[in-house]
Amino acid sequence: MTTEPLVLGFDTSAAHCAAALLRGDTLVAEALEPMTRGQAERLMPLLEEVLATGGATWADLDAIGVGVGPGNFTGIRIAVSAARGLALGLGVPAVGIDGFDARAATGTLPGIPAPRDQVYAALPDQAPRLMPREEAEEAARGAGLTFAPEASPAGLAEAIARLAAARMDQDTAAPAPLYLRAADAAPARDTPPALIDG
Repeated sequence: MTTEPLVLGFDTSAAHCAAALLRGDTLVAEALEPMTRGQAERLMPLLEEVLATGGATWADLDAIGVGVGPGNFTGIRIAVSAARGLALGLGVPAVGIDGFDARAATGTLPGIPAPRDQVYAALPDQAPRLMPREEAEEAARGAGLTFAPEASPAGLAEAIARLAAARMDQDTAAPAPLYLRAADAAPARDTPPALIDG
């Protein structure tokens, strides 16, 4: 008798920690906690809580789905690193799901808020990119789509888990972050102190 696959999906690409557990097509547990910082400390306990709520253990998992961005650089690295480590330790596939696929719905233009009144958007027949919000809204109107970018939409982790379940047998590449803009960090501009030979 074949059992339905158990898939854990999670995401920390924005100001949240999100996780969902699927058994076959059935959502058995999920959690979405808004937070601007602390995802690194909260992610593993949250995943354990979701597993416990679903009556499962780490050893029961058949696959892991992880949000790979775009979004917050640090948040993306937290989730992707966790997924890769868990997959290696558990001997199960980890499937990276980008934020556009996870948010895609009929009649909408998937968008993800970005700093400085910009958005990450995937315009029809174009590669996803960072653009001014007004440009994305105009493109959506021109294509007859609605555009309502959300950083932490309800059901995000569930969508990641569902897509991972559909791709777990075909997707063999390890999850990797999806960055669509350069890092905000810059080298220090201060003059280094003078060294004294004595």
